Amino acid sequence: MVVEIVTIGTELLLGHLVDTNSAHVASVLADAGVDVYLKHSVGDNATRLESLLREALERADGVVTTGGLGPTVDDLTKDAVAASVGTTLEMHEPSLVAIAERFKSFGRTAPIAENNRRQAILPKGSIVLENPHGTAPGFVALRADGKFVACLPGVPREMKPMLAERLVPWLAQRGGLQDAIFTRTLHTVGIGESDVDNRIEALFRTLDNPKIAVLAHEFKVDVKIMAKARDGAAASALIAPVETELRARIGDGIFGIDAETLEGATLRRLAERGQTLGTAESITGGAIADALVRVPGASQSFRGAIVAYDNAVKTSLLDVDEGLLREHGAVSEEVALAMARGACARLGVDLAVASTGIAGPTGATDTKPVGLVYIAVVSRTGKASVRKLTLPGNRDDIRRRATVAALSLLWNYLDKEGSGAPPRT
Repeated sequence: MVVEIVTIGTELLLGHLVDTNSAHVASVLADAGVDVYLKHSVGDNATRLESLLREALERADGVVTTGGLGPTVDDLTKDAVAASVGTTLEMHEPSLVAIAERFKSFGRTAPIAENNRRQAILPKGSIVLENPHGTAPGFVALRADGKFVACLPGVPREMKPMLAERLVPWLAQRGGLQDAIFTRTLHTVGIGESDVDNRIEALFRTLDNPKIAVLAHEFKVDVKIMAKARDGAAASALIAPVETELRARIGDGIFGIDAETLEGATLRRLAERGQTLGTAESITGGAIADALVRVPGASQSFRGAIVAYDNAVKTSLLDVDEGLLREHGAVSEEVALAMARGACARLGVDLAVASTGIAGPTGATDTKPVGLVYIAVVSRTGKASVRKLTLPGNRDDIRRRATVAALSLLWNYLDKEGSGAPPRT
């Protein structure tokens, strides 16, 4: 079964709302074995929506839409859908009763307003998808040749359960779906996207099922293995040899799989070794510590953070020498290392990671531009690793990327320390 996805709402086209619905729908449909060929967004315009649906139905077996089912005057999805499949609208009495019951459960005894009554008017002959989480029913409108338009609410808390509990079972029965998509994602850090691609390109060209894909995002590169199979056991049998080969080709740098995060993998490695960690943060302002403590059980290894934004705090709480600050400046390799050493001593930890840099938009000089960042990792034994970066973006971008860079350097340090190899700098 092949479908296209349409998200509806003028606010999407104006950039006032980020479209997360299409990503969720695509993921759920892929897991169910439905192929998604195209995704579209369209405003609250019945003519344009009807035209888009007609075109999509010529290419695909069906269309799944989200949005435009509310009670307001600009919710025109049903009109366009009915026209696109060649039918008319009619009152669906069971849906009207369900809307009345929902209002009654809220303590509303007044007659249903006309705009809410309109939510129960659906394309004639539709398969109704009940909505226990809201007033707008979903529905599947069928064209005479069997092609369909399935319409879900735009509100995620209503859309998601309707998709999983109502629409997917109908699609499975309708399309006789047997195979689903199963995935395994290998997370890497410290390896560039082009480098990963070079290592796995030959394998990529030989595969059909499973397939592999590469996705890069801020110092991390994911390699996704996607297998189509009847069940998890069959998918695992397909994925396992490909994963083994990928691990051999990629080598160092794989920190986790699937839902594991870089900070989670770092804390796991520290716990395995019985080591403790602290942070000394200037440019990141506590963001490294925040990322770490979001991981359940972080207290097993993470001891604390010193946010030393001002130089006076660097000297008083991290014992950074004032002469070092005068000679090299706060944004320097020497000060980053001194901050990490100070955190090790003051927090009594085995390892500390430190950050210092210029987030902008002010504070830059001819030799120290906006985006210049130094990250340092120091151990109680004196082993150290430091990295200089020039990061692009605005203030928030630079701070976020510096946080990921710090976690990346820390993971690389732990990984190389365990293997006996020198940490990358």
